[in-house]
Amino acid sequence: MARFGILQLLVLFLPPVWAASNSKTSLTLVFQNNLNASDDANHVGFILLDLMDQRDAAGACAAIGESLVSRTSIQTHQADFVHSFSYLVYAGTVHPGQSYYIQNGTVTMAEAGNGTTFQSVPAPGRELPVLCTQSSNQDQPGTAVATKSNELTISSGGNTYIGFRNQKSFRFLGIPYADPPQRFVYSTLYTPTGKTINATAYGSVCAQAGSGSEDCLFLNIQTPYLPKPNSTARLRPVMFWIHGGGFLNGAGSDPASDGGNLASREDIVVVTINYRVSTLGFLAIPGTNITGNYGIADQITALEWTIKNIASFGGDPSQITIIGESAGAGSVRTLLGSLPAKGKFQGAIAMSNLGGGVDLGLTRDYATTYSSYLTVAASYARAGQNIFAAAGCNQTDLAAQIACLKQVPALTLVGYSSAAAYVVQDGYYVNTEELDVVNANGSAAYVPVIFGVTANDGASFATYPSTPVANEAAGIEASLGISASAAQAIIDSGLFPYYDTGNVTLDAFNVSQRVATDNEFRCVDQATVYAAARSGAFPAAYFYQMERTIAGYDPNHLGGPPATPGFPAGNPHLPYFRLHGSDMPWVFGNLGTLREPADLFSIQLTTAYFGAFVKQGDPNPAAAALRVRGYDTALEAIDATGPWDPVSGVDGPIRLMDYPAVASGFIDLPQCAWLNYSISYYLDGGS
Repeated sequence: MARFGILQLLVLFLPPVWAASNSKTSLTLVFQNNLNASDDANHVGFILLDLMDQRDAAGACAAIGESLVSRTSIQTHQADFVHSFSYLVYAGTVHPGQSYYIQNGTVTMAEAGNGTTFQSVPAPGRELPVLCTQSSNQDQPGTAVATKSNELTISSGGNTYIGFRNQKSFRFLGIPYADPPQRFVYSTLYTPTGKTINATAYGSVCAQAGSGSEDCLFLNIQTPYLPKPNSTARLRPVMFWIHGGGFLNGAGSDPASDGGNLASREDIVVVTINYRVSTLGFLAIPGTNITGNYGIADQITALEWTIKNIASFGGDPSQITIIGESAGAGSVRTLLGSLPAKGKFQGAIAMSNLGGGVDLGLTRDYATTYSSYLTVAASYARAGQNIFAAAGCNQTDLAAQIACLKQVPALTLVGYSSAAAYVVQDGYYVNTEELDVVNANGSAAYVPVIFGVTANDGASFATYPSTPVANEAAGIEASLGISASAAQAIIDSGLFPYYDTGNVTLDAFNVSQRVATDNEFRCVDQATVYAAARSGAFPAAYFYQMERTIAGYDPNHLGGPPATPGFPAGNPHLPYFRLHGSDMPWVFGNLGTLREPADLFSIQLTTAYFGAFVKQGDPNPAAAALRVRGYDTALEAIDATGPWDPVSGVDGPIRLMDYPAVASGFIDLPQCAWLNYSISYYLDGGS
């Protein structure tokens, strides 16, 4: 009995028991991320906790499966810690000369920022921030797995979320942002409360050819910071990613758009979402309550969830930038003109938005629908009855046809050769034929924007001839799927030169891809930002062209540049196609293979530009921020080439993204004019 009493007495003097959560302290994951995956093992991060007494420090670290950082670790990785400490001061997280509790003492960064000093533990009662180890070495999306040692819980909106961390960020995956959707009904915000949501694995993708389900409205969050409950201190800007896939496929769980590297490198919160695609996302039937744009409405619902909850995950709900590529860029363009979306974001980035110029016999209808919205009747005429026929819903009564279609299994429905995949003028989410950037008070949300393309976006949408061709005209005709007369008109224009390498098929395709790039991507997007700059529809509009890439959408199996001595992964100094989607590794910092150091340097520069835009609506990062973080290569390139200026006139300027990135005027203006999509297209009323 006496022994039991002694144990009870000991318990009274033990440190308090901490939960593996942010309930008592904010959690900041700091990692000196240079975006070189092969170098991750040579760097060390830490988790910063709030001010507390030294007696609580070890227990607080233990609660998240870690221990206090050791003096040896700091000395071994001196540069990492100095840059991290400098940035914490720059960001206002701590004051200059701040001391931190570590194992057996404290550490303080020297005022000059070039070293650290150690001291013994101060007198009890002094509260200091705490440095915990960060032992998770799962550095890539594919290796990020939740374990009991790296899981943690937070609360938001009346629910508890179980997430985890890897080397780069805190990760919360598969969060339901809407109630399970009903077929051909607009989504609503997630309503259950009092739930414990396991957010350690991705949710189902939305039904698409071969995979997915209808219960798919999930989002994912990668964040470097988890504040204490109800705290709004030091919230980070939010990048809200909308995937591409032609409105037919895609998901927010694509490893290429994993936000961990970007969140870590740029100190922002990244949200990626699913939304309904194909017929389940976009079917519209005249004269009924099936009015289309369910996928667009899902995006707005996800924005609403983000605004309501993201502060609990470290994000600032008043500083959200929407961004997407391909159909995701088309979504961004749509949201810029959607009244229900206005006020829900503060910036927008459209990567490789499709448009489409004048019809010269080119296969351009597909591209045109991303920037010029069909009526409900026009969308139905393209796909509606074909879908009913494929489903065997041949009743004479339309209501009976719809009832039949609602019974078709989801994967069967999205597997038909005909699909509704068009943004339409539904009268609520979209009520204009196109985004109005001609008028300052038009349909466009008044936020800063970036539009851009890859140098050869159209190479992914022209068809490389399956058999060798005899001459240029035959190659263009085959590549673009146009008539012989239209192919000859391209040649006769003299605007798309034929470069003779001796390979007629390749050389003709090279002409074709340039036509496709201009007609489907470049011309509409350059015209958009120019018109907006002239009208003042946006406070600022920036434009880029990606000059250095790897991979991308490659249906023609073109590959990258050939390998040469010294460049076993391909020589980027030789000609190659910068394909559609190949700028994603540059924006997210997720490139596994480096052909040469300039690949890494250009990625570091690109993430600096895009990260700065998310933070401040301007892609030019503060030199001081780059300097304190040790981002020297980005700083050197920006110092050498000057700022990325917004579009201001007929000559741009635009930014050619490489290392370094340089200023240029708009590209292919005569070609765009010949395609009847001149730079003044919008100013001329679209004629």
